[in-house]
Amino acid sequence: MLAAEYRHTAVFNYLCNLKLPEYMFRQFDKDGNNILHLAAKLTELYPWRIPGAALQMQWEIKWYKHVKGILFNQHISQANKKGKTPRIVFTETHKDLMKADNEWLIKTSESCSVVAALIAAVAFATSSTVPGGLNQEKGKSVLQDEKAFDVFSVALLVALCLSMTALVFFLAIITSWCEEHDFKRNLPRKLLAGLSPPFASITAILLSFCSGHTFILREELKFAVIPIYASVTIPVAFFAIAQLPLYFDLLWAACKKVPLRSYKVFCKKVAFAQRPLKPSVGWTLSTHTEF
Repeated sequence: MLAAEYRHTAVFNYLCNLKLPEYMFRQFDKDGNNILHLAAKLTELYPWRIPGAALQMQWEIKWYKHVKGILFNQHISQANKKGKTPRIVFTETHKDLMKADNEWLIKTSESCSVVAALIAAVAFATSSTVPGGLNQEKGKSVLQDEKAFDVFSVALLVALCLSMTALVFFLAIITSWCEEHDFKRNLPRKLLAGLSPPFASITAILLSFCSGHTFILREELKFAVIPIYASVTIPVAFFAIAQLPLYFDLLWAACKKVPLRSYKVFCKKVAFAQRPLKPSVGWTLSTHTEF
């Protein structure tokens, strides 16, 4: 019961694998809470590996479902002394967390949707200004036989399609109801799908710019500006460095059925919360990280 309440996944799974007697999972505390009531409670310190409050709700729901899977049906809907079922306890104790996650999702989606809309606008505006102009008789581009023009056209189309795809997913998050059950799969998958296209769309829009820029250079300068074109990828690298950690966290969390606890982060939070106002000489973090 303590392992379920404090999210010790390794301890809980180890005890479940021991094939203990069934009555071990039917015990109650002094308030009439069973093991699912305790798993439904939200502790003050988030032990999961997802940083901050970002998508903590997803892992809380997964943990609740994981503990729920070992109980019988009569214990799932059983009420404690206050007349509250585990489901009611989960909803009441996770109100603030769900609100924080909802605000974070909307804020992140709004910021990323601005970037996606900007890329789409640039790609659409660039497609109407064909390098070299159009042939007045046939209505086709004058440079259509050039290889650089093919790269320009394909990269521009890729940038437009991917940016619009990302924009659709971000708008779906912003306009969603953000119900409790949506945080388990629906919203995280939409965010993951929305974060994937911008990396390729930014690269494609820069590639289209570089390929189109070659038409206004003299022949002797085309190879000299290659290092400059390579330096254009620096903004993409900075964007990737800023977003890839979150992207991989979302991808990893989506693949894990049972959430994993981060003891390192949890110990730091406990040490910070329990540190004295006037620490004595020789006080170190290690004195508060042993359990």
